[in-house]
Amino acid sequence: MVKPSETIYRDDPYDLRRFTKAQKNTYASALAELRSGKKKSHWMSYIFPQIDGLGHSPTSKRYAIKSIEEARQYLDHPVLGKRLLECVNTILAIEESSSLDIFGHSDDLKLKSSMTLFACIANSRPVFARVLDKYFNCDRDVKTLQLFEKIREK
Repeated sequence: MVKPSETIYRDDPYDLRRFTKAQKNTYASALAELRSGKKKSHWMSYIFPQIDGLGHSPTSKRYAIKSIEEARQYLDHPVLGKRLLECVNTILAIEESSSLDIFGHSDDLKLKSSMTLFACIANSRPVFARVLDKYFNCDRDVKTLQLFEKIREK
């Protein structure tokens, strides 16, 4: 028997509701933290999702992006896509700080992998590449690129 939480809705085949539910009570504070230039609380996995296969915690696995189409749907979602771009533009507006200063160790790597994923699918939106250029010296996350190639081949 399928649990209600495991049901995939026809209008939401990638269960993007998991992200909107997670962001419901935390998005405003996450954005405020970014505007202050310092991430303090735990929201990275569902604000800046990564490709499946990187994270090992239950939270990382729950919010992992499992396909190129899911990443596109996230980016095109009227709430999630808008919020992602708002957060990315907020990060780009921060002056004289490194990603390590803003996010701390490990979350700066999660940012890099998330931006690499979305840069791969958002050719018409160079904002993700701009984050990689500004904070990671134009470097892309190698493991994300490898996993992206695997899901592209499917």
